[in-house]
Amino acid sequence: MDILIVEDENEIAQLVKLFLEQEGFRCRVCHDGLAALAAVARQPPDLIVLDWMIPGLDGLEVCARVRRQAGPKDPFILMLTAKGEEVDRIIGLSTGADDYLVKPFSPKELVVRVRALLRRSLRQVGPPSSTQQTPHFRLELDQQQAYQLRDGQEEKLDLTTLEFKLLKTFVGSPERVWSRGQLIEQLWDGDFFGDERVIDTHIARLRKKVEDNSSKPQFIKTVVGAGYKFEDA
Repeated sequence: MDILIVEDENEIAQLVKLFLEQEGFRCRVCHDGLAALAAVARQPPDLIVLDWMIPGLDGLEVCARVRRQAGPKDPFILMLTAKGEEVDRIIGLSTGADDYLVKPFSPKELVVRVRALLRRSLRQVGPPSSTQQTPHFRLELDQQQAYQLRDGQEEKLDLTTLEFKLLKTFVGSPERVWSRGQLIEQLWDGDFFGDERVIDTHIARLRKKVEDNSSKPQFIKTVVGAGYKFEDA
């Protein structure tokens, strides 16, 4: 697994690199936001350990840009920050981070978080399938698990908490057109700070997991000028 470490304090960056390499991961290091985006474009990693406060573009902006760009991989992002307030955590996750680790942290906790993310199936953007699938989704609300019927067999979907809540919202009201504001209310229940267009990022990531061709979605449709709707036809 290839991990990109984005941290402006070289001592911390080298320690993180040492911890992860001892666990068998391949690691690269860069020290500012622009260098991070260049490194991702040049060789997309499987996971990014991303510090919040870095020069140039901060971690939130880097995270948002990584999520918007198309590429062969949609890397997991573990955000590092010295900020521990709840509002900062919400802002960090709303930009597309998968997990959040507050400094100072132990090497063991870092490795556990990284392994937990990489145990999920990696989000690869592959070629569209030529086989027509039967649309069907089943949700287990108590376990927050989602399943999709593909080629006559039920397949478990590896969704983040936000992606599960988004799919639950859509499945619960097929054909309803949801505005960005309405979806934000469903996902964050009023505890959202930021640009409404963060919803577009989460929609794009969910489409990669449930659509055969995310550029021509069968299930999660864009309604121009209005928002999104779900068709389970």
